[in-house]
Amino acid sequence: MSADHTLPPFWLDDRPPLLRHVDVSLLSKNLKVRIYKTVILPVVLYGCETWTLTLREDQRLRVFENKVLRKIFGAKRDEVTGEWRKLHNTELHALYSSPDIIRNIKSRRLRWAGHVARMGESRNAYRLLVGRPEGKRPLGRPRRRWEDNIKMDLREVEYDDREWINLAQDRDQWRAYVRAAMNLRVP
Repeated sequence: MSADHTLPPFWLDDRPPLLRHVDVSLLSKNLKVRIYKTVILPVVLYGCETWTLTLREDQRLRVFENKVLRKIFGAKRDEVTGEWRKLHNTELHALYSSPDIIRNIKSRRLRWAGHVARMGESRNAYRLLVGRPEGKRPLGRPRRRWEDNIKMDLREVEYDDREWINLAQDRDQWRAYVRAAMNLRVP
């Protein structure tokens, strides 16, 4: 039996099932970006409103987004040497022109925090937000809490008051902070 140059069997093909029968190089960059925004991002960000992200997790999410964007936009020919090279992060974000994944998470988290802060006192989510656990806490540094992330997000949009729950009662003012978090430039 001679070696033929056909595609490998389906169990050796590591592409997602939907893309196995589609030549991805035929899709336009705009269509790839739309697929990323409508299919991939919602799956990745499902439930992100309740996440307590560490700096390492922030970095891993940025790396994931940059990998996907590099796949979408491809390589660039260097004008000086004429060789192909990977796009730099600044070039990627200039081409993408949408808020990055971390700004998206912060905005969604602030929006959900405002929603929970406006809930009635009988709702479980509100009781978890304002309640204090009983008992001894474990030794060592306390883990970052969800409320700590909310306070950090608000500090980034230049709100330093400790009573953010009272601020969230005013929907228009809170919405302005949520929009500011979405438009914030994160390093």
